[in-house]
Amino acid sequence: MTKTNGVILQYFEWYLPNQPHLWKLLKQDAKHLADIGITAVWIPPAYKGAAGNQDVGYGVYDLYDLGEFPQKGSIETKYGTKEELLDAINALHMYDIDVYADIVFDHKMGADATEQILAVSVDPRDREEITSNEETIEAWTKFTFPGRNGKYSDYIWNWDDFDGIDYDQATKENRIFRFYGKDWDQQVDGEYQNYDYLMGADIDFQNPDVIQELNRWGSWFVDTTKIDGFRMDAVKHIHFGFYKNWLEKLRKDTGKELFSVGEYWSGDINKLIHYMQVDDYMMSLFDVPLHYHFYDASRSNGHYDMSKLLDGTLVSYDEFKAVTFVDNHDTQIGQSLESWVLDWFKPMAYAMILLRQQGYPCIFYGDYYGIPHNQISGLRDTLDILLYLRKNLAYGIQHDYFDDPHVVGFTRSGDAKHTGGLAVLLSDQMGGQKKMCIDTTYAHVCYRDCLHPEKDSVILDENGCGNFLVDSGSLSIYIPDTDGFFDKKPV
Repeated sequence: MTKTNGVILQYFEWYLPNQPHLWKLLKQDAKHLADIGITAVWIPPAYKGAAGNQDVGYGVYDLYDLGEFPQKGSIETKYGTKEELLDAINALHMYDIDVYADIVFDHKMGADATEQILAVSVDPRDREEITSNEETIEAWTKFTFPGRNGKYSDYIWNWDDFDGIDYDQATKENRIFRFYGKDWDQQVDGEYQNYDYLMGADIDFQNPDVIQELNRWGSWFVDTTKIDGFRMDAVKHIHFGFYKNWLEKLRKDTGKELFSVGEYWSGDINKLIHYMQVDDYMMSLFDVPLHYHFYDASRSNGHYDMSKLLDGTLVSYDEFKAVTFVDNHDTQIGQSLESWVLDWFKPMAYAMILLRQQGYPCIFYGDYYGIPHNQISGLRDTLDILLYLRKNLAYGIQHDYFDDPHVVGFTRSGDAKHTGGLAVLLSDQMGGQKKMCIDTTYAHVCYRDCLHPEKDSVILDENGCGNFLVDSGSLSIYIPDTDGFFDKKPV
């Protein structure tokens, strides 16, 4: 079970330097993260990538090399050594923070040798359409991991462990090749008729040797690192049902819950629902449709219908399986899925995921600490306030007021241990006021806007209701005037 009012922090962004080592920074930051209300940290891929200590982690080379072996030009990964990784995880556990590891099973890169393989090329817009005769290509598909020399696993990957690749070393041509005698996995996303192939050497999830090796690695990885769960990369490109079996076996073998969230990148809620159904709801999914609502609202110049902000989102379909987020390493400026939510709207987006009852929110490192590469300073002060509110006040019954295209809001009533509740108002255009009710328990209590304490306060009537105000294109959050927030900083 995830912790009550739990919050994930994605502890990396794409342009982080490889010095100082991220694992060292994370260890030093553990107490601070616990203090502000972070209950879980999503760490980047912890194993050696094809670009060594320059690899963000998605160009997977050796799953067993956690920064321990001289491979790809370095012993350490981009984020540090194996010892530093384990120290960081231990530090987080000392402060009761769970650790979710990013795993990438779709493909491998940086092979140690080429192989001669019979293949056909396919149309990149229709992967089922063959566009060449059978031909022999020279493909980078032999992974021997000489630096590791068989430690932990003596499995050697060869062409039969893959379905295809996108480069012929002999001709220096970039095409999508499907290996002769192989078929793309059929239970995958239907974009391009079949979206099995994404990049690199595409792993064959119909090969029983591959499945056995990935099962073996999973048990080794959990036992070695003591992680608490996973973030699954690119699940829409991997045979639907694979992770159901993989997680089922791993949870049984380790006796751990292993919370897991998959990245199925699609704004179509029906695709996310279908995937969860096929996998028997074995994992949560990121709420990509909600992210795109935030993105669209932030760029609509005040013409977005805020009353529909939650329509067609995963969190509205299944509040317990939705991991809500605003941005991540792929959506940040300059990346493959760039869809950056503009800064003026970000406080509203974070209020929607952090202060509401539904969903398991994930904060992005770049939004908290900033992204120097893009001259983005981050929203640490605002996020600290929202985290304080989630930790102390965002409990109890929720009342929604999504009844206007430009001014919407909701309230939380609090509970026996967290009294006072709160009222949240968002506006993407002209500001205004809205009558909202918190709870009759708080009749005649004075509430102030914790983001704009200089504004007039609101005294609730005998029914626990009040007329709350919000400025144009802004966020207001009203909490009891007696809350300790107004006497000191949130953290």
